[in-house]
Amino acid sequence: MSHTVGADPEPPSGPRPPEKTRILLSVPAAESEAFFPPETRRALAALGEVTEAEPETLHTPEAFRSALAGVHVLVTAWGFPRLDAERLALAPDLRFVMHAASSLHWLVGDDFWETGIPVSQAGAAMAPAVAELSLSFTLSLLRRTHRYDHALRRGADWQTARGVRKAREIRGARIGVVGASRTGRRYIEACRALGAEVRVHDPYLAEIDPLAPLAAALPSLLPWCDVLAVHAPATDETSGMIGADEIASLKDGGLVVNTARSSVIDMDALFDAVASDRIDAALDVFDDEPLPAGDRWRSLPNVLLTPHIAGATSDSRRRAGRIVVDEIRRHLTGEPLEHAVTRQAMESMA
Repeated sequence: MSHTVGADPEPPSGPRPPEKTRILLSVPAAESEAFFPPETRRALAALGEVTEAEPETLHTPEAFRSALAGVHVLVTAWGFPRLDAERLALAPDLRFVMHAASSLHWLVGDDFWETGIPVSQAGAAMAPAVAELSLSFTLSLLRRTHRYDHALRRGADWQTARGVRKAREIRGARIGVVGASRTGRRYIEACRALGAEVRVHDPYLAEIDPLAPLAAALPSLLPWCDVLAVHAPATDETSGMIGADEIASLKDGGLVVNTARSSVIDMDALFDAVASDRIDAALDVFDDEPLPAGDRWRSLPNVLLTPHIAGATSDSRRRAGRIVVDEIRRHLTGEPLEHAVTRQAMESMA
């Protein structure tokens, strides 16, 4: 079977599609222009007939059936309905799903995998941005920027503000990384380029991996590092892997950076350690999001907070849009997908 552009693998089921490939773009309106500026939209339109639908409007069966009628390629992002058996039955012509963001756990499950429909995602676009914020957090914590800022804003006199524990430079600092993910690797590269000493804990690190010489077991990594940076995905295996005992093993004055997922850390134990002034932290992710106005984390002077925006830069959004277009082109021409996700791979992904 073939599309207008090149050869495509035999679809799992359903009628022969028409000559013109139909693409449904379902990205929240607030993000659509960032992902798909004019030049990217033109490139997408060159691949087929593009229609758009706001994800939040597709949660009823009637709306979903109407929007997916005759659609061969689906581009999703946050807020799109889960592709369960009921919804897949309403999209009989679907041949490819391209997720413009990263995590797919909420979007696809057993029902989807049984169809054989290929799926890809643009998470690689966010890796540089997340790693950069993690590096920014690291530098800010080492230089005590957050503490100086809090002191001056709450009215401390000049000398009191300057009396915060002496700052450190990243050169020579010991940085422990949990997770050799895409973002973890970029973060490690940046830290080492600035002269930091880095070790990494990842049980899936192969002996031939370039990072293998930096490998360390978690019990030895934690008391060794000055900065603990979390870049592990949220899976059953990583849930709570940095618990109260692990946090207690961090050295006094240690620093914790988390731009991954809050589930990797026992947030109650982390809060207690930060509130006691034993360690400092910089966090982009939380158990409760959006972070409530009166949340306990907001009151601490030795924590740096951002509202889960590590991957949300204009640059990362544009990169993601280009990945979307490139992957759809590969699908239509029968080329191997560069960012395909398999059922097995999902088990170790965020």
